[in-house]
Amino acid sequence: MKRHSIAPRPGWQDFASSVGFEFHTIDNEQYWDESAYYQFSLQQIEQDLEAPTEELHQMALDLVPDILADEQLLKQLAIPERFWDFIATSWRSGEPHLYGRMDFSYQGTGPAKLLELNYDTPTSLFETGFFQWVWLEDQLMQGQLPQGSDQFNSVQDKLEQAFAQLPLAQPFYFSSVTESIEDKGTVDYLMDIALQAGLDCRYIQLEQLGDMDGQLVDLDGYPVNGLFKLYPWEFMLQEDFASTILTSKTQWLEPSWKLLLSNKGILPLLWKKYQGHPNLLPAFFADNREIEPGWVKKPLFSREGANIELVTASGQRIKEDGPYTDNGYIRQALAPLPKFGDSYTLIGSWVVGDSAAGICIREDNSLITKDSSRFLPHIILG
Repeated sequence: MKRHSIAPRPGWQDFASSVGFEFHTIDNEQYWDESAYYQFSLQQIEQDLEAPTEELHQMALDLVPDILADEQLLKQLAIPERFWDFIATSWRSGEPHLYGRMDFSYQGTGPAKLLELNYDTPTSLFETGFFQWVWLEDQLMQGQLPQGSDQFNSVQDKLEQAFAQLPLAQPFYFSSVTESIEDKGTVDYLMDIALQAGLDCRYIQLEQLGDMDGQLVDLDGYPVNGLFKLYPWEFMLQEDFASTILTSKTQWLEPSWKLLLSNKGILPLLWKKYQGHPNLLPAFFADNREIEPGWVKKPLFSREGANIELVTASGQRIKEDGPYTDNGYIRQALAPLPKFGDSYTLIGSWVVGDSAAGICIREDNSLITKDSSRFLPHIILG
């Protein structure tokens, strides 16, 4: 695992905007960064990232029936009781799922350590599946990368295959909140792939969903029988239309059982069931237990590093503020991110269906990866 500097492609910003990547710069800070790339060997990808991703994914799925059968676990995960049966029905009826992302701390040697599961509303998808692949092709064509360079990236192909094979209601709606340009870009990307797979697709702003006799409907009053929503389930269940969710005949992507896996509480449950697994970190529901030689405190529900607090082995304390203060916490042993120059590096490993599908790289000047963290491409060589 190496970091190499490289000359950015001339005019890449104009190209990004032309293909809908309007959030390549966020609040005047560079988000997409192609001034460098990461290089992995095929062995590092296959043995240290791809294989563990699929194994951990299956381990997480195996926990779902355990959680649904235990009211105490549902309470520990802060799942509202009125939705327990709804979530159980979602799982037991086999409602299909589409994708997710695991975040790893990986040094290039030794087992990658799972930091969390982003299994409900993961973003960085367009950047992974499309934009970094185009970067690879362009830089190879220009002779800026070694011949034979490849990329661990079948995200787009696997998504198109999934949309073609999943038994989805049609027309199938895609939705995001109005104010997020990043979410809209991600949803547009997914909808474009679904269209290529032959689905009849429609876009609707989340705020435009209506209720008619207990059924979610669009602006014209037509029933929304299938919906991909880039909006967290824990927020959905607090909205004014939460009661309609229970009665609506809508097919959801992601299904509501994904709420159990996107919850940080899945980490102590994984550790309890598979204690000592090389890719897992010791994790516990918060009881003021401090884990040596360093620990991280995480809310059960949080996004983009918000409300994360960590203490390093040397006693340094780092904390990010945020809005996620109304639920419980977990504590997890600290697996510090590797540092390249002034940047700490996080690896996101994608799952489409039940298969590992590629990786993305995020850099930050802090040990806590945030929404402002930069996205860098990668290659496989050797």
